[in-house]
Amino acid sequence: MSFVRWAVITVPLLLLLGFAFGRTVPTGSDNPWYVALAKPGANPPDWVFPVAWTALYILLGLAIALILHARGSRGRGAALALFAVQFAIQLAWTPVFFGLHQVGTALWIIVAMLVLGIATAMAFGRIRSAAAWLMVPYLVWISFAGVLTWRIGQLNPDARTLDPVPRTSQML
Repeated sequence: MSFVRWAVITVPLLLLLGFAFGRTVPTGSDNPWYVALAKPGANPPDWVFPVAWTALYILLGLAIALILHARGSRGRGAALALFAVQFAIQLAWTPVFFGLHQVGTALWIIVAMLVLGIATAMAFGRIRSAAAWLMVPYLVWISFAGVLTWRIGQLNPDARTLDPVPRTSQML
């Protein structure tokens, strides 16, 4: 398949998965627990997050399409496996942070995302340098998200107990 055909599959797929996992629990100002948290001064307004993640999922979709298109490339299977693992871990962050209110666990998820994201970018770079460069904004954003999560944990040592309201899915 050509790169464009792969991109027509991968970009919408990553957008759909990202959106679906983002809707498993209320996020941002729709989440009373999150609203009650003290946030660092660098915390962006709510509208920034869906815009940023949409752009990042598009870039990630293009990166993975480049790798899928590189049939026969040495290391392609390992690069695809690294991407799948880091992406699955990334999808777990929203339910852990917003749903389970586990700020510390969410921070460790971001650390894993960053380590696996760097490994993925390096593996991509051995196959297609453009795919590695498409990963850079993602790595920068999750680094920033890690700092925000760390600061939220510092500012809210009792974060888990702020909102005892049961969580419901936003999928339906």
